[in-house]
Amino acid sequence: MLLEKLSQYGASEAIDQKPAEVMHHAKRAVLDWFSALYPGTHVAPCNQLMKAYAQELGLGHCSLPGNHTTTFAATAAWINGSASHAVEFDDIFRDGAYHPGCPTISAALAIAEDLNASGRDFLNAIVVGYEISTRIAATIQPAHYRFFHTTGTVGCLGAAAAAAALQAPGDAQVMAHAIATAATFASGLQQAFRSDAMTKALHAGHAAAIGVRAAQAAAAGVTGVTDILEGQAGLGAALSENVDWSHTTDGLGTHYNITQITQKNHGCCGHTFAAIDAALYLRAQHNIEPQDIQSIHVSTYQTAINVAGITNPATPYEGKFSLAYVIAHALVYGSVRLDAFEPDRLQDKTIRTLMANTTLEADPEISARFPKQRAANLVLTLKDGREVAFFAPTRKGDPDAPLSDAELNDKFDELVRPVLGLEQADLLREQIWALDTMRIRDLKLA
Repeated sequence: MLLEKLSQYGASEAIDQKPAEVMHHAKRAVLDWFSALYPGTHVAPCNQLMKAYAQELGLGHCSLPGNHTTTFAATAAWINGSASHAVEFDDIFRDGAYHPGCPTISAALAIAEDLNASGRDFLNAIVVGYEISTRIAATIQPAHYRFFHTTGTVGCLGAAAAAAALQAPGDAQVMAHAIATAATFASGLQQAFRSDAMTKALHAGHAAAIGVRAAQAAAAGVTGVTDILEGQAGLGAALSENVDWSHTTDGLGTHYNITQITQKNHGCCGHTFAAIDAALYLRAQHNIEPQDIQSIHVSTYQTAINVAGITNPATPYEGKFSLAYVIAHALVYGSVRLDAFEPDRLQDKTIRTLMANTTLEADPEISARFPKQRAANLVLTLKDGREVAFFAPTRKGDPDAPLSDAELNDKFDELVRPVLGLEQADLLREQIWALDTMRIRDLKLA
């Protein structure tokens, strides 16, 4: 059975020594997760969740970073997972249309702090969660993404695998039952993307909390259905179409997907990134000013338009899912960071003029290559009659155009220093790069 193979791998990986490159990429994932988490602790839904669970605060050993308190493991995973998905700066596994960090690292941190695990065991658990869940995510795409948010569904499995690796290191049975139990609670509907509700961020928190609870229960003897993935009424049959599981374990233990993660360079929906990159290239290459532009035409993959096709965004959330808005913002301001979604930017007249002259088109060839390629072609028609175009075959931050360690450090500084302050943020950054030499509670995140 597939789950047996995955769990045997996960149990071994939890205690085996990793290649140095893999451990380095695990640290990159943790650094990037904190970059997304801290600004997320100051916005919805984190503020609301802190009120909702006020009676559980100050208990347990599990930190709520940025909120200066602790709680129990599942609640910590629920709040941290939601907060780290809120500002749209979290990582992506491109082939699976999946954000692995929010559920996996949130769950692993909660269990690691609960047990006072070593930093090395914490990193090992993250690798386990990433490797198992990214392969499942890639297997069930692209059909899964039609209705389901992979971070909410497959995220439950990544969180469970990581939590089980810490809760019962080396125990394949606990790993299997944790993943099996989590799989039956996998959920998260695409409709949550289509409004200004807080639900999308909660998908990641729910997945993290489910993973924690499933692993804790499995360690205490609670069993799950071990053919839950490929069974006739299992995850594949229910949440995808015509799934072929035969290649899911290819490269497991030799080719590490954690080394092929996308780290975001823009603070919005990842489906907009290729178009933003193209806009920034044309702006710089041709010294284009906003007033020079007559019209904008974007050709990209259908899913990008389905998810990020909001034409008249009125809120920060809607702005992050509006191709027209983020492209216009990039052309006017030269970036799309957190300040892009301030009220004055959302109503900027120059941006709104460009948006009114923007058209979106789904390109069949680009669409056919989703999810393994995320490309866009951008054409600017200028008022002097010229037409300039650029095809972005990938996104800056993708595995074939990765952010460097220095760029990840800069991203961390930009997003974390305003929350923690210069001294604390710099210390945390140094500690993350040295995680394999310390214990998790030594981070003193609360």
